[in-house]
Amino acid sequence: MSASGANARARRRGRAVAAAFLLPALVLLGALVVHPVGYSLYRSFFDRSGDRFAGLANYRELFTDDAIRTALRNTAVWVVLAPAVATSLGLVFAVLTERVRWGTAFKLLVFMPMAISMLAAGIIFRLVYDQDPDRGVANAVWVGVHDTFAESSAFPRARPRDGAVLVPAPGGGFVTRAPVRAGVPVLLPLVGVRPEQLPADSAPARAAVGEPGRVTGTAWQDFARGGGGRRGAVDAREPGYAGMRIEAVKDGEVVASARARPDGGFSLPASADGALLRLPAGNFREPYAGVDWLGPSLVTPAVIGAYVWMWAGFAMVLIGAGLAAVPRELLEAARVDGANEWQVFRRITVPLLAPVLAVVLVTLVINVMKIFDLVFVIAPGAVQDDANVLALQLYRTSFGTDADQGVGSAIAVLLLVLVMPVMWFNIRRMRKEAAR
Repeated sequence: MSASGANARARRRGRAVAAAFLLPALVLLGALVVHPVGYSLYRSFFDRSGDRFAGLANYRELFTDDAIRTALRNTAVWVVLAPAVATSLGLVFAVLTERVRWGTAFKLLVFMPMAISMLAAGIIFRLVYDQDPDRGVANAVWVGVHDTFAESSAFPRARPRDGAVLVPAPGGGFVTRAPVRAGVPVLLPLVGVRPEQLPADSAPARAAVGEPGRVTGTAWQDFARGGGGRRGAVDAREPGYAGMRIEAVKDGEVVASARARPDGGFSLPASADGALLRLPAGNFREPYAGVDWLGPSLVTPAVIGAYVWMWAGFAMVLIGAGLAAVPRELLEAARVDGANEWQVFRRITVPLLAPVLAVVLVTLVINVMKIFDLVFVIAPGAVQDDANVLALQLYRTSFGTDADQGVGSAIAVLLLVLVMPVMWFNIRRMRKEAAR
């Protein structure tokens, strides 16, 4: 037997062995990838029932249906914002943690959200974004900061009884019907505040005593839990309005003001004699409720924030690995030549990390193309149309109450088409890296 014949037989045997090893993988690839893709493409040309050929009607609906167009717009926002923000944060974290002794612990904390499933993260952030500041962390912080600079009222629903000495004032609040006189105590009875909402330092109301040359009075809750007491008269079981602001007004000008004591009592100087007493609107301002994070205008940025919280750690770890391979001599040489840290970062570190940054960006872009869980769990049903993305619309169209698998298959094909350029870019970049 010639040497060429033996070589040919060896090559054929090698191909047969390679085919035998590849066959299971090819079967799985065909069953799990090729067949679903091919069937989705085929099904996208048929109507809802799958019996009648619909041509390009399903694809036309992708650009005429309002819900799908919203999903397309939101997906574009996701692709632009989420990978860029997550990668930028990962880069900052990776660079900064190189210079601190507790950098490893910080990296562990940032990476920990990756261990949580999307479903669990969605439940966590649904609570974080809760509108009630007593439950939602985001609004608790926001309201705390707001109230530091603009204190909210403790009497948002307080009001005088019908026929009382107080009447509504122009611009809000309440004002006495007639001017007050020094030495004659003024009673300012109000109702409408739940006892548990009163200031913590409120004490049982006490009737004011007239003082010569001063205007005195009492502002209190003219109602006792369980009933009892006399209307318009101070009762020891009724709480005072601690901190209520009272102003004396003459000719539209405030001539004196005071804050009520814990028992509701207040005292104004002689300049208040003959003035009207006003309880300004600030006493009755509704408490600041925070931001509607999951409202129509903010729901998409809110969900993107949850995604960044999860994936910034992934970006940080990959970029940190690339940063460890950057030659330190280049960085030190730049510093010796007079470059400051920002110039070293911008002109040396970032260009050297460009291949790693490209890998992270491409990976995250592909990931956000199919984002589903976070949007589905975090966005309330009332605003899910505003937060809609293509993967969620695919699910709702294909398996919702008014299922149309023809349009759903068209959305799936559109997603594949959108992902293909990113995949092509990634494959091309990998080939260039391998050729170096």
